[in-house]
Amino acid sequence: MARKSVDVAVLGLGAMGSATLFQLAARGADVLGIDRFSPPHRQGSSHGETRITRLAVAEGKPLAPLVRRSHEIWRELEARTGASLFGQVGFLAVSGGEQSNGAIDYVTRVSAIARDEAIRHDVIDAAEAGRRYPWLNLADDDRVYVEPEGGYLRPENCVAAQLRLAVAAGATLALDTHVREIVPHGDHVELRTNHDTIRAGRLVVSAGAWAGKLLGPSFESLLRPTREILHWYGLDAAATPAWSDAPVFIWATGARQGFYGFPAIDGVVKVAHGEKNRFVDPDSFDRSSNEAESREFYTSAVEGRLHGLRPDVSRRATCLYTVSPDGGFVIDQWPESERVLVVSPCSGHGFKHSAAIGEAVSQIVLDGTSRIDLSPFRLGRFAGGWQ
Repeated sequence: MARKSVDVAVLGLGAMGSATLFQLAARGADVLGIDRFSPPHRQGSSHGETRITRLAVAEGKPLAPLVRRSHEIWRELEARTGASLFGQVGFLAVSGGEQSNGAIDYVTRVSAIARDEAIRHDVIDAAEAGRRYPWLNLADDDRVYVEPEGGYLRPENCVAAQLRLAVAAGATLALDTHVREIVPHGDHVELRTNHDTIRAGRLVVSAGAWAGKLLGPSFESLLRPTREILHWYGLDAAATPAWSDAPVFIWATGARQGFYGFPAIDGVVKVAHGEKNRFVDPDSFDRSSNEAESREFYTSAVEGRLHGLRPDVSRRATCLYTVSPDGGFVIDQWPESERVLVVSPCSGHGFKHSAAIGEAVSQIVLDGTSRIDLSPFRLGRFAGGWQ
């Protein structure tokens, strides 16, 4: 086989990988980006036209500085590239009263984080929300959290922009390259691919759904890919024009994890929920979807809650989440080698943090530490330690 040598390799060029590659290249690193497909693509997790972003993230306070810094980076990238990356249309969280299990409801949790982090927000009642957002069909006791700095990201555009900037800064890409094995050595890491063997001084593994297979049996049981489905519904003739200017939203229904949605773009509204429980093999799962799935989702989640959507006019797409046991990120050294940094999984809520994570990972690789604390995402937090 032919051999290649590089100071740093980034394996997987989706949300986390493209951000890391760009940040490393921008600092002058000798860096190679590797992906088994040709990103942006529809095989993993970084597609689907839109992703929600908001500053008050209910998944935990350690994420707040990441999403805030990411918002800054997205604006910097837009200014540099002229690409449309961040639609700052606002964010709503909808819930009412106590959950059936006695847990604190979603609006209360998000509002508490917003107060702690000095995030601009408001909480309004159902009557006021109905006046502002006539496409919502709310119960009298529902409450709505409103955050003006939230919105949506365009994942394909974000990945493409960062890869373009990375290459312009000197990064090299190895696309359609399947890494079959990672072999650690004392002074380097060897990546054996379907084309050749690559020798890297340091390696960042941001391979999403494929990370577990690459990192060994312990990681396969830790990083579990799930099949998720996204739905787009057309608007009926009587739908309010306000759908075009709608904020993004998450509606906590008390069943599963609720659902989320976006404003009407090109006359259709995207809605979905993160089931995170249909575990699959990323190489062999069924990527197809059917109309019955969209109708079932409409009946269970959308019907009676959103005005103006047509269940008979829909399209779908499947994607992969890769979830950890606690739904958090894993950003830590691979136990097999101090030269390998694992940056996965997103657990279904990573894209909004990815720009800042890429920056922080580049700082770890080049400086030995990051400005934003990533210690909450280490492997040692899992019960029973790491084996």
